[in-house]
Amino acid sequence: MSSRDAHPDMSLAAETRRVADQHPFLVTALRAGIVNYTAAARFLEVDGETDAVATALRRYAEELPEYEPESRDVRVQMESGIGPIDAGTDTLVSVGGTGFGSNGGDQTAIFATGAVDGAALAAVLQALTLEGIDPTAAAVGDGTLLVVVDRLEGANALRAVEDALESVPQ
Repeated sequence: MSSRDAHPDMSLAAETRRVADQHPFLVTALRAGIVNYTAAARFLEVDGETDAVATALRRYAEELPEYEPESRDVRVQMESGIGPIDAGTDTLVSVGGTGFGSNGGDQTAIFATGAVDGAALAAVLQALTLEGIDPTAAAVGDGTLLVVVDRLEGANALRAVEDALESVPQ
């Protein structure tokens, strides 16, 4: 079944946008103006001629806001000896009922304080993924962003967080 079979009343342009929106990396690339439209059209599963889909992508890119990353005013630091603890006053973050805090554990917490929000967390998680670092926990709130990683990945995670916060997409 083609993508337009699921949405028979959609135009090719609307369907192309809908499918492109399912791939955030592609939308970011469209905003940045760094897309090979023909290759992207082949990648997307849209029922239509490649050239027509490429044209729809080009037009969609023209309507998107320009990609303008910004540097965040933050202070980044790390603390080793982090591990699971009972939720309480010393808990750095609690995710899914598991609290993390200082207990001599084998993990490291990377903190960023200042101008942080969901977009900053998304940029940090993407940077960590590109570095092959899988955080145990991550959260943002009240001017603090926190990721918990394996102790051996702490220094690399710190650099990845700092770099990510230098160019957060708006």
